[in-house]
Amino acid sequence: MRYASLSAFLEQGKAAFAKGPLALIFAEDPVEVDTTLRHHLAAGFPHVALLAPEGIEVPPALEALVHRVMLDVHRENAVFDAINAVIAAAPEIWLYYCYNAEYLFHPFCETRNVRELIAFHVEERRTAMLSYVIDLYADDLGQHPNAVSLERAHLDRSGYYALARPDPANHNYPKERQLDFFGGLRWRFEEHVPVIRRKIDRIALFKTAPGLVLRGDYTFSDEEYNTYACAWHHNITTAIASFRTAKALRSNAGSMFDIHDFSWHNSVPFQWHSQQLMDLGLMEPGQWF
Repeated sequence: MRYASLSAFLEQGKAAFAKGPLALIFAEDPVEVDTTLRHHLAAGFPHVALLAPEGIEVPPALEALVHRVMLDVHRENAVFDAINAVIAAAPEIWLYYCYNAEYLFHPFCETRNVRELIAFHVEERRTAMLSYVIDLYADDLGQHPNAVSLERAHLDRSGYYALARPDPANHNYPKERQLDFFGGLRWRFEEHVPVIRRKIDRIALFKTAPGLVLRGDYTFSDEEYNTYACAWHHNITTAIASFRTAKALRSNAGSMFDIHDFSWHNSVPFQWHSQQLMDLGLMEPGQWF
């Protein structure tokens, strides 16, 4: 179903908010919009909404399966404002968000869907789940100038690290069970990436709640939502395999002429399988076996 605006979706699309999980896909350009939608439909989301401006084309058969919401995603804070509007309109459901050319993976996703993932997480009394945004890139920018190729996708097998997250309200002491994670293209080409955008952690899957607000640095107003695990043991984490950074570095005037190849000695082909991400330490199964 099509909605002329976000407000129309919030008013008329109440079926999508009745029971989650709901996936919000923000399309910044036409690249791999269809595969992004198909991936998340196959992951088990009963409702998927595409929020995109006019001009983003989707095959009619696929568009019939999603909620199509007209939104200028390039307006300042448009994505955060939209997510917060959905949070306010749909408290107490599980919500997920990502951009086009991004693909959610969770432990054992080949045999278990996202609803089963959430059910287990709820049993562990958790209301949010940490995701690592793992940069994907084509290994041959001559053949794939925008760095996007599902068949030739590569990722970094090492170079990831975490730093304590300081708390300005407490003399910059580290926040409990919160870390800032770095790595991938944003680390290797950090001179082209603003400091505020270098982190690769995102709380992409969470339960909405009254008064909850997503802030512009991808953290939430409720600090417990920003933790990587509960206090008593490790929890499941997910990974979002993403071409977004590669696309940006290849399209921005300040970087596109300086970068001729993303591959390095730690590049490996992406296998599109959760086991690879777990083996590389980019995803945590927690107590889920």
